[in-house]
Amino acid sequence: MAKHLALLSLAALSFCNLVLGFEPKPLQDFCVADTTSSARVNGLVCKNPTAVGAHDFSFIGLHIAGNTSNPFGSRVTPVTVAQLPGLNSLGISMARIDYAPWGINPPHTHPRASEILTVLEGSLLVGFVTSNPENRLITKVLQEGDVFVFPVGLIHFQRNVGYGNAVAIAALSSQNPGVITIANAVFGSNATIDSEVLTKAFQVDEKIVEQIQSKF
Repeated sequence: MAKHLALLSLAALSFCNLVLGFEPKPLQDFCVADTTSSARVNGLVCKNPTAVGAHDFSFIGLHIAGNTSNPFGSRVTPVTVAQLPGLNSLGISMARIDYAPWGINPPHTHPRASEILTVLEGSLLVGFVTSNPENRLITKVLQEGDVFVFPVGLIHFQRNVGYGNAVAIAALSSQNPGVITIANAVFGSNATIDSEVLTKAFQVDEKIVEQIQSKF
């Protein structure tokens, strides 16, 4: 437990490296999100400061392992402004990721944030792909205590390459980093992308595209 707490502290310190100006700096001490407001702004409306309390700045639950009983064998527990209103306007968030043996966090992107990942337990194969035209894969196997950064917007993934469970903590440079899981977006979009488009894009038979689409 003490070792995990030390690694969590290391992950928390990594937040300092993530506030890189992707979101505007706050103009007051804090701007706790008012989740009851119907106003539409770039971010969330501030709650009345006199109604703010410690509960607005705290989240309980990252010590609880996520349920990895799903096809991917992983579970992300996010702590964004949606779960922690005090993050509003601060430009940071985090997540816990649990992996079953050989589980994956499938290829995805965060359109609004860079990510720095710290392995707390187990071994993870991680990687990201650079943009066109190189599409270079940069990958590494991480051990407990290792850290890896995923640049904003680039497709990245993790895979547990150990026989036991793995746990990681991710820090992100946005209160609302967003996530686009590539397979879900391409084959499970609402409405469905025309199969002829995907057939040409992936250079496969239409039946293969339809088979994949049926899984989403």
